Amino acid sequence: MPDVVVETRNLTKVYRDFWGRPKVRALNALDLQVYSGEILGLLGPNGSGKTTTIKLILGLLFPTEGEVLVFGKPATDVEKNAKIGYLPEESYLYRFLNAEETLDFYGRLFGMPRRERRKRADYLIDLVGLSWARRRPLREYSKGMTRRIGLAQALMNDPSLVVLDEPTSGLDPIGTAEMKQLIKHLKEEGKTVIMCSHLLADVQDVCDRVAILHQGELQELGAVNELLRVRDELQIRVRGLNGEAVEEIKNVIARYGGELIACENPTTTLEELFLRIVRETEARPGRRYLPGREEAAAPATGEPSGAGAEARTESS
Repeated sequence: MPDVVVETRNLTKVYRDFWGRPKVRALNALDLQVYSGEILGLLGPNGSGKTTTIKLILGLLFPTEGEVLVFGKPATDVEKNAKIGYLPEESYLYRFLNAEETLDFYGRLFGMPRRERRKRADYLIDLVGLSWARRRPLREYSKGMTRRIGLAQALMNDPSLVVLDEPTSGLDPIGTAEMKQLIKHLKEEGKTVIMCSHLLADVQDVCDRVAILHQGELQELGAVNELLRVRDELQIRVRGLNGEAVEEIKNVIARYGGELIACENPTTTLEELFLRIVRETEARPGRRYLPGREEAAAPATGEPSGAGAEARTESS
């Protein structure tokens, strides 16, 4: 098993009003593990607990119950921050600085020597495709360019864990494709990535696993390919068969000289899975994802059902 980089145990966060009375249960008993070298997509509607989860991982909030471990240490241990890179949904950068000065500033915060700062800044500016604008002040940057320099800032300390909140926000289709390639490049470098996004197609393209939150609870967790597989349908792709052989099935393919390209379960889309999970949760409150039941038989409903679909049971 790969190393566990982030682990939450019974993680619960309740926001209270001025008088200390419980106001909102933003997160309820979250049990989640993020493994080394994977890209985990954290999904959910607005108010589902995604931002709260990220802030708890970063140590910006304290849990009401449970705990968060990052690199085996409590999330409140500030020493872990040297290994974390964070790109918030809105990058709050100094607009009067240019790209070089911005990265140099954040390199100083990490105590990096001058030569190392300059070398790292040059590499990252080229990586995010801003070499041509490296000396322009950030106030002249478009939102897409700001997201790029924000990602470079998040990678300045060469972190082992990268947390990305809406990384493709404000990017055009070309910029979005390039950002997704950058995220995949982070995995190739051995980094662990936690990614939040409302653009489900982007998550489907780059993530190894997804965790779907709704109403503060984990509703689904598993590998993207497994979750999107439609269990009770079979898809056969054949090349070289004539019209007469179309009606035949597997064993007849060889007789007609056809080439069996694939014989597998078809998949749905992450967007369809996401919307179905949300609808089920609203229709049957109390349903939660429970680990350890991944091998349960899939329902014969024709709907996508992945490794954890049957693990959502009525809570007592």
